[in-house]
Amino acid sequence: MIGFLEGELLDKTPGQATVKVGGVGYLVLIPLSTFYALPEPPAPVSLQIHTRIQDDALNLYGFITHEEKDTFLKLLDIPRIGPGMALKILSGISPQEFEEALSLNDSRRLAGIPGIGKKSADRILLELKGKVIISARPRPGVPGDRPYQDALSALLNLGYPKNVAEKALDMARGQGAATVEDLLRQGLKWLAK
Repeated sequence: MIGFLEGELLDKTPGQATVKVGGVGYLVLIPLSTFYALPEPPAPVSLQIHTRIQDDALNLYGFITHEEKDTFLKLLDIPRIGPGMALKILSGISPQEFEEALSLNDSRRLAGIPGIGKKSADRILLELKGKVIISARPRPGVPGDRPYQDALSALLNLGYPKNVAEKALDMARGQGAATVEDLLRQGLKWLAK
């Protein structure tokens, strides 16, 4: 089973990418969120991979983050949701937004994804009710991390509760933000959702 690919991105289109590893080009099926996060080819790339063997094919599904892959795998556990439908869902909603929709029991948000109707949204909510969807792997701030502490102070001064501010900054940090400005920009963007 292939769980990770690191190589050169040769080509990308909405829905798939070709990654060259050791002289072999792997065709990887991807959600739109991964497509938008990929650099323009040719470029180095690394993808989290789920390998799926079916009767007549070996398919690779690629994701830019662990959270996308974890959400994809949870979706596959739901009866009548296959890889194509799971990719559609991830193309229409981020893992964090998906987790939020589940915690709020927001079927309208899920039904708003192209290709997902009200019945499917209700079934997803029912099947995943009370289950942890993603294992958040943000890099938390440490006491000596000055940009993180400055951004946290700014959010606290704006009136956000400490736990909410820390979660927003952890999400921003998980998306690669390192400077105070980037942490605040992405943290506020997450808080505005």
